[in-house]
Amino acid sequence: MKTVIFAALAAAAVSAPAFAQDAAPFTGPRAGVTLGYDKVGGEEGFSYGVSTGYDLAVAPRITFGPEVSFGDSTADDNFGTDVSRDLAASIRLGYVVTPRVLAFGKVGYATTRFEGKVEGDFGNLEGVRYGGGVEFAVTGNTYISAEYQRTEYEADFGGRDAGVVGIGFRF
Repeated sequence: MKTVIFAALAAAAVSAPAFAQDAAPFTGPRAGVTLGYDKVGGEEGFSYGVSTGYDLAVAPRITFGPEVSFGDSTADDNFGTDVSRDLAASIRLGYVVTPRVLAFGKVGYATTRFEGKVEGDFGNLEGVRYGGGVEFAVTGNTYISAEYQRTEYEADFGGRDAGVVGIGFRF
């Protein structure tokens, strides 16, 4: 049994560099900015934000890792409420389509603040965020991306749709 475990660990250690080669340049820490279209409660607006994450090569052409994002929006809902800060934590799974293109999907948790017209009047809604997109490696350290995000909020509030583009850097 020890021999089988040792052989599996040795095979993983030898093949790990190959995983990294297939997944390069889509591995390691990354940070970027996003902007795009936002629709909440039937109202449209402009979304903008920042995100950071870390991608690992887990198999040839497959990446996996956490992502966190912070954003804001110009959208107001139908009740005179401004859609405000948005925080999300997701897990992202990617597939290296070509050496410069990564297709990915993600799912996670999001919380959004909704502020009333009266100062200090606000509330937070939580929900599940999911989506997908593509990332294009412009250089080994720079990428551009396009992504669709959907958030399903609690308490039958409804959902939020966003289409964003971004630019980012890998370290």
